[in-house]
Amino acid sequence: MRSTPTLHWALALAVSLAASACGDAPTPDLDPIVTAAADADAGTWVTLFDGTSLDAWRGFSDEAIPPGWQIEGDSLLYFDPAPEGGGDLVTREAYGDFELEVAWKISACGNSGLFYRGALGGDYDYIWQTAPEMQVLDDACHPDGKYPSHRAGANYDLYMATPGVVKPAGEWNAVRIVARGGAVEHWLNGEQVVAYEQGSEAWAARVAASKFRQMPAYGTLMRGAIGLQDHGDPVWFRDIRIRSL
Repeated sequence: MRSTPTLHWALALAVSLAASACGDAPTPDLDPIVTAAADADAGTWVTLFDGTSLDAWRGFSDEAIPPGWQIEGDSLLYFDPAPEGGGDLVTREAYGDFELEVAWKISACGNSGLFYRGALGGDYDYIWQTAPEMQVLDDACHPDGKYPSHRAGANYDLYMATPGVVKPAGEWNAVRIVARGGAVEHWLNGEQVVAYEQGSEAWAARVAASKFRQMPAYGTLMRGAIGLQDHGDPVWFRDIRIRSL
């Protein structure tokens, strides 16, 4: 049975208060907004990667698949940093309100990311200049693990994720990103770990205090490409699908 948005928030708050009372993890960095998850008017699931084809993808600034991105075995999308060139992998289609599901596995001390609502090419050299990111990281080893808003599941550099949910390097993590209007949710391994309102005053204040403060287009698009990041480390993805809301 799917719980209501209000219940999602109440449960998340109860868990965080209990953790704080026990001296475990800090309170999750979530804004008390109405969450986006809903299925009433969801569209049909579209497979973006089924283990056999990269037809739904392209390079950020090139129609070709960037060096390093390859299909491994019969089900995995793997990024090998060895070839020169590389670059982020992005969808050919743009998405506005959506529900995205994907599984990822990061290498030891590795870093990658999942972008959404990003602009393609034009005046931009990278998708991260416009697109919010759900961080993919080995929290235990990578230097970014020192910063709460840089850890796995976070809305990178803006909103930290609920601690203790991510699985370690070499293990699979299940992701669900839901975006409906400005309301955005990050889910990791069955738990909602981030919720924020894109374009809100709270969001704008965090952007102004982040590394994106000198990027005027950052987070302003409500429709754009999904992206997988080449951060120079091996990373695996599988079971990627999306549906419009």
